[in-house]
Amino acid sequence: MNQRFLGIGVLAATVVAGAAPAEVTFNEHIAPVIHGKCSSCHRPGQSGPFSLITYKEVKKKSGTIEEVLLDRYMPPWKPVNDNVHFANDRRLSEGEIEAFSAWVEAGCPEGDAAKKPEPPEYPSDWYLGEPDLVVRMQGEFTVPAEGRDIYRSFVFPVNLPEEKWVKAVELRPRAKAAMHHALFFIDSERQARKIDGRDGRAGISGMGFLRREEREGGIGGGRGLGGHVPGAVPALLPGDLAMHLPAGADVVMQTHFHPSGKEEVEHAELAFYFADKPPSKPLIPVQVPPAFGRLAGIDIPAGQADYTVRDHVVLPADVEAISIGGHAHYICKEMTMTATLPGGKEMVLLEIDDWDLDWQDRYTFAEPLKLPKGTRIETVLVYDNSAGNPENPHDPPQRIKWGRESSDEMGSVTLTVVAAKRGQSEMIERGIRRQTGARALGAVVAGIRDREKQLSFDYHDQDDDGKLSWAEVPEAHRKGIFRNFDTDSNRVIEGPEAAALGKWLEGVRKRGRR
Repeated sequence: MNQRFLGIGVLAATVVAGAAPAEVTFNEHIAPVIHGKCSSCHRPGQSGPFSLITYKEVKKKSGTIEEVLLDRYMPPWKPVNDNVHFANDRRLSEGEIEAFSAWVEAGCPEGDAAKKPEPPEYPSDWYLGEPDLVVRMQGEFTVPAEGRDIYRSFVFPVNLPEEKWVKAVELRPRAKAAMHHALFFIDSERQARKIDGRDGRAGISGMGFLRREEREGGIGGGRGLGGHVPGAVPALLPGDLAMHLPAGADVVMQTHFHPSGKEEVEHAELAFYFADKPPSKPLIPVQVPPAFGRLAGIDIPAGQADYTVRDHVVLPADVEAISIGGHAHYICKEMTMTATLPGGKEMVLLEIDDWDLDWQDRYTFAEPLKLPKGTRIETVLVYDNSAGNPENPHDPPQRIKWGRESSDEMGSVTLTVVAAKRGQSEMIERGIRRQTGARALGAVVAGIRDREKQLSFDYHDQDDDGKLSWAEVPEAHRKGIFRNFDTDSNRVIEGPEAAALGKWLEGVRKRGRR
C-alpha cells in the first residue's frame, strides 16, 4: 500500500486515541481513498447508484458510505484468502475505514482548499475508457415485471473484415435491474442470425445455442469472450494475453434475466478493446467441477445446511495461472479452490466464505502463479439449504438439484491458465478434457441409476411419513402427479392414493428396463 494510505492508517489510530477529529479532512485524506477505490464505479454511466466524485456528493452520502464500509459490504470484494495477491484488490485497510468514520464523526470537514486533489478524469463513460469498437444487440427485448426467470440469447453483429485479438469486453445493459448474468460466445458461422426472432421477439429462446462451448468452460477461453455479472469490474487481460475473435464472426450473448418487479427493455451495447498483435500463448480455462457442476450430481435435501461438492483435476503440464472466479446460485455459502503441488505443499487460490450471487467477479493475480505438472486443483463448494439461510429462495426449504433457474443450483470455480512452455496448450486442454470426460461417463451411468431411483414413492417421501406433500414432488412433475392421483384435492397423496401412485411408478420402472 502506498505511503498516503499508510499515513491515513496512522492518522486513524491517532483519532481513535483521542486526538482532534478535525485532523481528518476530505481534501487531504478522504478524497484519495474515494477516488482510488470508489469513483470508478460511482460515476455517471457506471454501476454505482450515485456519483462519488465531488466533496458535496461524498458528504451527502457519508452516513451510507460509513455503514457499508463498516459492514465490509463495500467496496465489493469476496475473497478472504490473503496468501496470494490480486491485481484488482479493492479492499480498504482497517486504518482507511477508521479514518472515514473519524471524518464523519467530525462533521465531514472539507479541509484546506490548497490540498484539494484534482478529481479523476475519465476519458469515457465506459469503465475501461474509450473502446476500439462498440456494437449493439440486434433488436429490443422486453423483460416483464414479474414471472419466471428468462433465459435468452441475443446476437451482436460485429462484421469485422479481419481477425482481432480481444483484451477485454465491457457490456452496457439497459435492463440493469433484471440482468442476473450474461456470457459471451463467438458464432463464427453466424448461425444465430438465422433463428434470431423466430418467436416474434428479439433473440433466441432458452440457453441451448452454443451450449457445447458453455460445457467446455467458455468463460475466459476457448470460443468464449468472458461474461458480465452486475457489480463485477471489467479488466484488461494482463501482458500480451488476448482472446481470438475471427473475421466476420458474430457474438452471441446468453442472458439470464430475473424479473425485478418493473418492466425493462434490453438493448445492450458491447464494447471491445483490442490488442495490437496475437498473444504468445492462448488462454486455457480449468473449470472445476466442469459444466458449472452439471456432472457433480448436485441434489441438496431440504434442510441440509452443509451439503458439500468436491471435484478436482490434475495438471498434465506446467502452467501459469492468470485469473480465477466462481459461479453459483443463492444457497451456495462457501467456495474454495486449492492447488496441491507435487511435493505436498498446498496453496489456496480462492476462498470465499460468504458467497453472494450479486457480487460475482473474476480476480486477476498480481503476478502469474507458477503451477507445475502434477499439481492437483481441487474445488470445494458448500451449500446451505436450511430455513436459517436468508438467501434460500424456498420457504419452507425444498430439495434443490442442478438447474439453470436461479432457484436451482450449480457451482464451479474456473482457473484461467496459460502453458508455461510454448506448444503445450493443446496437450493441456486434451489432458483436462480426458479427466472431465471420464467423470461425464460416470455421471451418465449415475444419472440412469438416479432416474430409476426417482421412479419410486420412497425416493420422494423425504420425511418417511408414507405421504407425499406438494413440496416433496419435483416442480416439473407436480401438476401431473397431483391431477392424476390426488383424488381429494388436498395436496397430499396418502393412503389409497399413495398405493396407486406407487403401483404406477413401478410399472413405469419395469417398462424402462425392457
